[in-house]
Amino acid sequence: MKIYHQVHPEDFSNYKTAAIREKFLMENLVSPDKVECAYTHYDRMVIGAAYPVTTVLKLESYEQLKADYFLARREIGIINIAGDGTIVVDGEIFALQKMDCLYIGMGKQDIVFDSNDANSPAKFIFFSCPAHHTYSTRLMRPTEAMPAAMGSLDNNNERVINKYIHNDGIKSCQLLLGVTSFKKGSIWNTMPPHLHDRRMESYFYFDLPEDQRIIHFMGEADETRHIFLNNEQAVLSPSWSIHSGVATASYSFIWAMAGENMAFTDMDAVPLKSLQ
Repeated sequence: MKIYHQVHPEDFSNYKTAAIREKFLMENLVSPDKVECAYTHYDRMVIGAAYPVTTVLKLESYEQLKADYFLARREIGIINIAGDGTIVVDGEIFALQKMDCLYIGMGKQDIVFDSNDANSPAKFIFFSCPAHHTYSTRLMRPTEAMPAAMGSLDNNNERVINKYIHNDGIKSCQLLLGVTSFKKGSIWNTMPPHLHDRRMESYFYFDLPEDQRIIHFMGEADETRHIFLNNEQAVLSPSWSIHSGVATASYSFIWAMAGENMAFTDMDAVPLKSLQ
């Protein structure tokens, strides 16, 4: 499990492309018949993927966690981004279709991922952070998620944010999670940008054609940088960084946050004219 350490904004302003990619980009999370994880020192979030094609996969603990099982001191939110599959939680079976979300609270020990069809396997993307209380395991369909319409076609950012794990949705200790999808003709996300001084955020981009690219923007408003991403890659966003992106084709992304404030609207707007 690769470890991502925190970066100070003054250091970041001196980074070249290779350093930005090394310290913020997760390129190979989705791997057939494997569970892959990355441990970040941004609010101790773990970002991972389980991609069961021909075998059942179990979420094991890692040496870095110093725990007998993965959720001994953690909670987890999972989004299925592909074919139908199941997640078995301590013997209880949950069937997930594409865009379904499953939250599992602290203390659950046996987490098993499976696909219904090897020709159309499920891809489970998950985000986990430390927990102090056990909330109930809950499955939510996209039709149950609380949608928020944002942006406009005039600004090429007309989008719908489906909020799954948040104060008025699935209850958690500190994890917030949702999926953003775009109206036809819109390609800009989180624009105008903002900051979250009280929490970190991570994006996982998906449903992008394989020959297309995402351009992800980050950094302080007056010292922005960018990197190019492929389909099914994740990027970290520290609390001091803007987080915004644009693509060369249609796409979706999962956003996940952890920190001290659970209010979805807790964000500090960054005026467009201040970007440099």
